[in-house]
Amino acid sequence: MTYNPYYYARQGAYGYQPSYGAGQTQPVTPPVATGTFPTAGAAQQVPGQLPLEQSYIENILRLNRGKLATVYAMFDTVSAEGPSTQVFRGIIEAAGRDHLILSDPESGRRYLIPMVYFGYATFDEELEYEYPYAAAPATAYPPR
Repeated sequence: MTYNPYYYARQGAYGYQPSYGAGQTQPVTPPVATGTFPTAGAAQQVPGQLPLEQSYIENILRLNRGKLATVYAMFDTVSAEGPSTQVFRGIIEAAGRDHLILSDPESGRRYLIPMVYFGYATFDEELEYEYPYAAAPATAYPPR
């Protein structure tokens, strides 16, 4: 068989030949009546029911940016003493969905800690924590 570059150019991703025949339609996402755009992974709020939880650890860490924290990270390496735990102490600089950045004020060293290894954190001062739906009491909604 000889190499034909036009054959491969007509192929779609992963060797799939797209069909342009009549009578075939693509699925269409219905419009949102509120004027907002649906986002992937976003939980949909059902009117008249309890709001869905959105107070994730990374959001709580973001609220406490600038505070000194002690973070316990649990790693997969297991020894005779048990799982490996490393302690990081520093100022919270940033927190994302999959990472935490701490800066050690004594050494100036910065730590990028993947959230997959995040065990827990302790603080020597009161935490900033806004429950996202504190305005509406839970008793005002029917149970799910």
